[in-house]
Amino acid sequence: MSSSPPSRGRPRDPRSHEAIVSATAELVVEVGYAAASIGAVAARAGVGKDTIYRRWSGKPELVFEAVFTTTDRAPLPDTGTLSGDLAVLLQGLVEEFHAPAAAAALPGLLADFAADPVLKARIRSEFLAPSKERLLSIFERAMLRGEIAAGTPVDLVLDTLAGAVFFHIGLVGEHPTSQLAGRLAAVVAKGIEIR
Repeated sequence: MSSSPPSRGRPRDPRSHEAIVSATAELVVEVGYAAASIGAVAARAGVGKDTIYRRWSGKPELVFEAVFTTTDRAPLPDTGTLSGDLAVLLQGLVEEFHAPAAAAALPGLLADFAADPVLKARIRSEFLAPSKERLLSIFERAMLRGEIAAGTPVDLVLDTLAGAVFFHIGLVGEHPTSQLAGRLAAVVAKGIEIR
C-alpha cells in the first residue's frame, strides 16, 4: 500500500479556485480568448499570478477547465435507462457548448491544441480521461439492466456523443433545440442496445 507524499505549503483554497475559474470564463466572454491573459484573470480573481501557475500550466488549460468542464462537476444521472441518462448528460454538454464562453474560447483553444501536441496530451490525460472514467458507471448500470452488451466500446460511444454536440453547436454553430439532447441520446442508445 502506497501513501501520498505530504503536501507542502498552504492547502489550496477552493474559493480561490472558483474565483479564478469564474474570472476566466467572464474574461473570455468579454475580451475573447486571445486577449484574455493570466494577469487579467489574476487581477479579477484577486489572486497572484503565481497562484494560477501553481494550478495550471498556462492559459489554454485554465480556459479549458473554466469553460469545458461544467458537466464534469454535475452529478451523474441515474434515470433508470441508458437513453434517459444519456439525455441528461447530453443536455449538460449542449448547454456547455452553447454558452457564450464556449463560443469565445473554442477557436483559440483549437488553434493552441493543434500547435502544441504536449498541450493536447495534457488535456487528454488531465481532463478528458478522468471525465470518461467518471461516466463508465452509466454504461455499467446499462449493462447490468441488459440494455447493452459487455463488449460495448464505451470510449467510442462517449467520443460520438461529445463529437456530435461539438460539431452541431461548436463547429457548425447551430442553435440547439430543446429536443436535441433527447434525440441524440435515443439515436445512440438505439444503436448500441442489445438486439
